Amino acid sequence: MISKLQKKSLDSPDEIISSEKEKIELVNLNGFSIARVTLEPGWSWEKYVKPREKTESCQIPHTSLILSGRARTIMDDGTVVDSGPGEVAIVPPGHNTLVGGDEPCSIIDFSGIEEYIKGRRS
Repeated sequence: MISKLQKKSLDSPDEIISSEKEKIELVNLNGFSIARVTLEPGWSWEKYVKPREKTESCQIPHTSLILSGRARTIMDDGTVVDSGPGEVAIVPPGHNTLVGGDEPCSIIDFSGIEEYIKGRRS
């Protein structure tokens, strides 16, 4: 139960997690985490996350909003969805996402981020 109004800015995150071609700016509100995820051109889940997770595809569901750049999501069943600024998506487990074009892709992740970063905190 939320007991008080709380406000934070992604421009002053509680935590920043960076790795090659990926920056996660995380805010925590009453136990709920939201992140701005910036993925550089050339980033793909398959190349940068799969070796760590040791699964064939991302098994974490996400609810996201793309702020800038382009992303392509490929589901295990072969479905392909290209997304750009202003588009929202609910992405179920069983996907690979990659950055399209030569511009970084900035995404707000409303759900799934805590599971995604598990074990990556310093």
